[in-house]
Order: sequence, then structure tokens, then C-alpha cells
Amino acid sequence: MSRVGGSAAPGTPNLLVILGATASGKTRLGVELARRFHGEIISADSRQVYRGMDIGTGKDLHEYQEIPYHLIDVAPPGHEFNLFQFQRLFLDSFSDISGRGRLAVLVGGSGMYLDCVLRGYRLVEVPEHPALRRELAPLSMTELAERLARANPRLHNSTDLTERSRLERAIEIAEYQGGDDEPWPEITPFTIGIRWERAQLRERITKRLKERLEAGMIEEVQRLHDAGTGWDKFEFYGLEYRYVARYLKGELSKNDMFQKLNAAIHDFAKKQENWFKRMQSHGTVIHWVEGAGDPLSESLELMQNLL
Repeated sequence: MSRVGGSAAPGTPNLLVILGATASGKTRLGVELARRFHGEIISADSRQVYRGMDIGTGKDLHEYQEIPYHLIDVAPPGHEFNLFQFQRLFLDSFSDISGRGRLAVLVGGSGMYLDCVLRGYRLVEVPEHPALRRELAPLSMTELAERLARANPRLHNSTDLTERSRLERAIEIAEYQGGDDEPWPEITPFTIGIRWERAQLRERITKRLKERLEAGMIEEVQRLHDAGTGWDKFEFYGLEYRYVARYLKGELSKNDMFQKLNAAIHDFAKKQENWFKRMQSHGTVIHWVEGAGDPLSESLELMQNLL
């Protein structure tokens, strides 16, 4: 992974970014701005890519109306969508939208997805290496860990050291000598963040969770499972899908499911806010608007001053 761009590139912005924590209202704001600036939405949500996962991911497709959107419903349920796939699809969508003279509007709260665009990192797809796997097979976990440390001295993800398959894959990636010579488009982003007071955001999260449960979120998870999505996949998808699946398996009562899920979403929102702060510390300029005020008017004023 190498850095090829940054968030402070000069020139007129050709990418508008709307970010915020879960339940902050970023989709509505992004759609309204896209409507005013002849834009199209690119979703930066790690779970809205899945078909059939609608209520739990909060797709709210009715909000888009006539505004075109991209990177929603692009993967089957049960698939483990990753950052590399997101970046490839983002670049395709960005080039398509820009090529038609429209403004790309990236909307979401998945920090890694936003970061890989705003900080301009190139992600290289590392193929499986059967010969290397055979070479690694007789090595102990300790020997594998030592080899990974030599290949990647700056390793920060210790979870790769606890499971053999993950450890072998980490070595495969760390020792990969391939490259990626595809041209990278010139991206000049302008980023708006929508924020709320913590207590207000907590109220919005709890209210929205109740609405999603009433709208049939439990039934959605049951349908996905009946159609072939294994319970283990719901653990991978996290939050709503993880806790509803545990309820459907009989591991949690309905009340426990709600309480634990509600707390988990609040914690997730805090992590998102911390991620945005970290993005700022790494040089990403975020222009904040107040969710409790008039975020659309504030955003239009920011855009007007810019243009």
C-alpha cells in the first residue's frame, strides 16, 4: 500500500465528501447537496454494498429519489467485501461520474473507506501464492511470526499472530513483490462533516434502532439466514446483524438483544468520531456543520465561499 495523493490538493474540488457518525443525517445532507450541484452519490458504507441487507444497514433508498447512487447492492449477502474491492469500485464510479460532467458525492461513515480515498492510498490486490504456502506449511507459529516480523517490522495488527491462516496470509501480503501501474485519477476533495452533541446523537441512535426493529429488521435477518447466509457471517457483519442473529439463535432474549445492540451502536458512533479526529490529525481537512442546526444551509454557505 502506497500513498499517492492527499486531502489538500489545489484546484476546484471534483469530489464532495459528506461524513458523520451513524444516525447523524449524512445521507439526507448528501442527497440534498447532490441535487443542488448536479451530483451523484457514491456510498462509503461497508455494509450497504450487500443486496438484501436493507433495514439493518439503513439504506433508506427512498431518500435518494431521482439522485443516482453507486456502491449500494453490489455484492451478494454472505460475501466478505473488502477495502480493495471498495477502492476499485469507487475509482470506477468516480471516473464515470466525472466523465459525464457530474459531481461525485462520497457519503458515509466507514472510516477506512473514507480514508483510503481522502489520503490517497493505493491498495494492491495480492494473489494467493501456493508455492509460498507450501514453504510455510512446516513452520511453527513462532517461526511464522518471526518471518512476518522480518517482512513487516511495523506490524500493528496483532490479530494476525493468533490464527495460522491469518498469519500465513499476512506473510503472503508482506512479501508480495507485485505492483499496480494503473493510472490514479486526480482527486481534489472538499469534505463536510455533520456532528451532534453526544446526548442528542445517543437519542437519535436509540430512536432509529426502535424504528428499524418495528420495520422488520429481525425478519430481514431471518430471511437472509433462510436463503443461505450462515450465522457466522452475521458475526462478521457486526452490530445489528450480529445481535439479531444471536437473538434468533436463542442466545439472547429480545430485551437483552435490544440493550446490548443499542450500547454497541453507541460505542460504534464514538469510534467513528475518534476515527474522524484521527483523519484530521493526519491532514484531512473536515469542515464541520451542526446537525441540530441547519446543516444544509451551513454546507451551502461553505460551498458558496469555496466556489
